[in-house]
Amino acid sequence: MKTHYYRICLLSASIGLTAGVFAQQGKSPNVILIMADDLGWGDVGFNGNTCIKTPFLDQMATEGTVFTNFYAGAPLSSPTRASVLTGRNAFRMGVFAPNIGILRPEEHTLPEYLHDLGYTTGHFGKWHLGTLTCTEVDANRGRPENSHLVNLPDEHGYDEAFVTESKVPTCDPMFAPIENNGRFWDCIPQGASRKLYGTYYWDAKGQKVQDNLNGDDSRVVMDRVLPFISRAVKKKQPFLATVWFHTPHLPCVAEPEYAKMYAGLSIEERNYYGCITAMDAQIRRLVDFLKQKGVYENTIIFFCSDNGPELNTPGTAGQYKGKKRSLYEGGIRVPSLMLWQAQQHKLPKTVSVPCCTSDYLPTVAQLIGFTLDKKRKLDGESFMPMLLGESEHRNTPLVFCSDTQAAVISDRYKLYVNKNTVELYDLESDPYEKMNLCNDHIEIADSLKNYLHIQMDEFQQSFSGKEYGIKSVERMKQKWHDIFAEKNN
Repeated sequence: MKTHYYRICLLSASIGLTAGVFAQQGKSPNVILIMADDLGWGDVGFNGNTCIKTPFLDQMATEGTVFTNFYAGAPLSSPTRASVLTGRNAFRMGVFAPNIGILRPEEHTLPEYLHDLGYTTGHFGKWHLGTLTCTEVDANRGRPENSHLVNLPDEHGYDEAFVTESKVPTCDPMFAPIENNGRFWDCIPQGASRKLYGTYYWDAKGQKVQDNLNGDDSRVVMDRVLPFISRAVKKKQPFLATVWFHTPHLPCVAEPEYAKMYAGLSIEERNYYGCITAMDAQIRRLVDFLKQKGVYENTIIFFCSDNGPELNTPGTAGQYKGKKRSLYEGGIRVPSLMLWQAQQHKLPKTVSVPCCTSDYLPTVAQLIGFTLDKKRKLDGESFMPMLLGESEHRNTPLVFCSDTQAAVISDRYKLYVNKNTVELYDLESDPYEKMNLCNDHIEIADSLKNYLHIQMDEFQQSFSGKEYGIKSVERMKQKWHDIFAEKNN
């Protein structure tokens, strides 16, 4: 595990939400980062869905803070996950898309910062930031020939882990029916023929986990989270738990108990809706456990999705344009909330300023009170000023890139670029991106385009090793992904 040195600082007392005060009392706040997989903006009740039952998430939204304009770092899984842990755009480290690149060892991650503050750290569920084995075939990239892609959670500050490289069925995660379409099926009956799915669970040291893997996958994950928390509480040690559910990524399979709640619907609907409701139940179980252990009030809980809903599924982005893989709003605007019971009375019910998964690390740094490594340029910024009503604007626009697409989002305007397409939208008056204003606001479009090119140049410099050398650059043997290369093709 890497060790970093930095000075611990106390936040200004005028902020009124200082974790420095808690530290003096020996009560550093716990942090839980929950992420769903391919959950659309419109797939939860607190964003208006009347079909999918998410009663506990809806309750958390009522009790906590909802981010109405929250963005995943990318329209795809791995880049968003990299942004959560580093506070940086994934292009800086070569995680251009799922199954491309790894979370480079030289990056400074949130679990590393917290571990060095005395936190115990655990990661549970999906990893998708490198392979977990090269001794056997596993998931997408686990192969003997891919030793350069092995990238375990304990290399990034995690003490414990229970993770898969990538997707698994959302019920009986190790298995699939002998005949299946790879997308939706009903839970395999007990005693029925089945085959191995081909993705396995591993611990932080790269050892395969083989016990307690049947039934709802969200429950399988939570069965590892709760003992981790229990051990931390027993040791009176603050903890970081990263809980990245597989739900509702394909293949969607609902445990019979939850599928029955949607009886009469199509196989796609009852399994998609059912596995989301099952995940909701496990989040309730988590919060109940925190209350039982007496640590709920001093635990900061974040929830979001890694991108918009998959195409050709019952998943919905509401009225927003696009879905997964798209940099239109439906591909990156995701459901999000935050709840910190001990301080919730000081926090607003909603935040409408654009925020992003890359903002988590600097926000937690400000909440807990530690100084970030200035040698690593952050793309995220703390949303504490928005929570405290001290600001209604970001300091810098958000930048997104994926395949041949790019987008820049300021407080109001959004630039969208894809090959020869250049579009500008006023998200304040046109959140569903129906009216291209590029010809009406040429100066704004040009300004955002210029900012995009500056940022892309900076991302490329990071990718090439400007901040921490070329050791991992040489290890990965990647080429820079130029989103503008095919612009005129």
